[in-house]
Amino acid sequence: MSRRSKAIKRPVPADPRYDSQTVSKFINSLMYQGKKSTAERIFYSAMDMIEERTGQPGVTVFKQAVNNVKPALEVKSRRVGGASLQVPVEVRPERRAALAMRWLIDFARGRSEKTMQERLAAEFILASKGEGNAIKKKEDTHRMAEANRAFAHYRW
Repeated sequence: MSRRSKAIKRPVPADPRYDSQTVSKFINSLMYQGKKSTAERIFYSAMDMIEERTGQPGVTVFKQAVNNVKPALEVKSRRVGGASLQVPVEVRPERRAALAMRWLIDFARGRSEKTMQERLAAEFILASKGEGNAIKKKEDTHRMAEANRAFAHYRW
């Protein structure tokens, strides 16, 4: 156990367009090499594409997608008697949001559309409907936790 004091959580300022901390965190995780203006441009143009395609506000589709992708359970490795067991644990709320955003970004980057804006927009739309690769990742994580439910008593 670490003897150091707990790190203080710094508040993330809300983004200027939607006044949302979730959007701001997403833009920060989308960013490469400190290029925040590029990440903002990509995200906001993806929101505009979503509004064109679905007719709904882009930020509501985005928030619905993040909520649909958030995992409730995951597995952690524990050493018990020389064997590594996959022990299912509940996911903390901050980590749930961080995992959902990371999965959305990763699977958007892996898509075959031409620009990142199109990839992000397509991934958000699918995730908000409960489809797509990010949703599949969440279901796989839940399935893994469910399969290892027998080891749940090892969590501490």
